[in-house]
Amino acid sequence: MLPAVLVLGALVGGLGYTKVTVDDADRTAPTVLWADDDASKPGKDPAGDVSRGRADTELTRLLLPVPEAYRLGPDIGEYGNDAELSGKEAVALMKASGRGLTGKQRREFGKYIDKLRLKGVAMRSYAFDTHVRVAEVSIAQMENKKAVRDMYKFQTRLFDAVGVFRKGPSVKGFKNATCHLMPADKDTDLDAMSCVAYEGELFVSMEAYGSKPFSKAEAVELLREQLDHIESPGEYV
Repeated sequence: MLPAVLVLGALVGGLGYTKVTVDDADRTAPTVLWADDDASKPGKDPAGDVSRGRADTELTRLLLPVPEAYRLGPDIGEYGNDAELSGKEAVALMKASGRGLTGKQRREFGKYIDKLRLKGVAMRSYAFDTHVRVAEVSIAQMENKKAVRDMYKFQTRLFDAVGVFRKGPSVKGFKNATCHLMPADKDTDLDAMSCVAYEGELFVSMEAYGSKPFSKAEAVELLREQLDHIESPGEYV
């Protein structure tokens, strides 16, 4: 599951992806959130306490260090569980997500992405010790602050317009943060929540998922801590 910001404009978002995946899955197979303990290893060249995540760049230092009772989680797509993409890499990935569009739509999509003036994306996954809950957090940094606000409004309105997602909990102290829950489905053992938020030139997305019963309060608390950390990163220890 890739962070929603990387495919925004071409896909509905993280929860839409989760819903399709669950609907198409073989329900006779057991749910596996990660294969083995190697998934808890950090990505390349982490700095500081490797168990809490890398902090060797300005953007990775804005990611929440892995809290107590959590650990680094499974890989996020092909990028590992603690990674950063440069602006060029993120732009190329976003443009590649528009391959299914017509030629004219693809050109317009490419122009929209260029207007974001994307500087980079950092991502990290978190796993709770019980092995039933995983959260994937990404932070995209853009020079175009208006585009950040517009992206947030688009994402939240899109979830509301689709009409099948349940409204998620609010994030105390952060009015520019919104969460939606995966549509109720009694035929699956999975549940998920997708959240987006913004602060200045930063667009934050979180996908949290796991087996039922799914703790919405725990997931939204992790997001609140992430947003607190962006406001006051402090010393990374």
